[in-house]
Amino acid sequence: MMYLLLDTNVVLWLAEDNPRADQIKPMLLTPGNKIFISIVSWWEIAIKIRSGKLNLNFEELYAYAQKHGFTELPLTGDYLKAYSELPNIHKDPFDHMLLAQAVTFPMRLITGDSLLADYSSLVMVI
Repeated sequence: MMYLLLDTNVVLWLAEDNPRADQIKPMLLTPGNKIFISIVSWWEIAIKIRSGKLNLNFEELYAYAQKHGFTELPLTGDYLKAYSELPNIHKDPFDHMLLAQAVTFPMRLITGDSLLADYSSLVMVI
């Protein structure tokens, strides 16, 4: 059994059926694997929709995640503590929080951002 946390970009790729996500689809379909989407990703998506940087329907995306059995990962004090201790290799605070969640849980963080791989062997870049 594997625990997998999807970076925001991966959630969007899956919903759009982008070929960049093809290599992780077998892991998502493997019985026993648990797939997480962080509340941090939902927040980032909502911000981008509201600001006009992302043109999609939040409710449809959220329904897609529920339909596929993805589990929502909350934000807790333990994750915030880990966040505050991360080195500043990467500048995106959303990615930092996702990484903090992955390392603290622990689980694999699936991302398209190669800079995140410098933080931990738990990061899988696709």
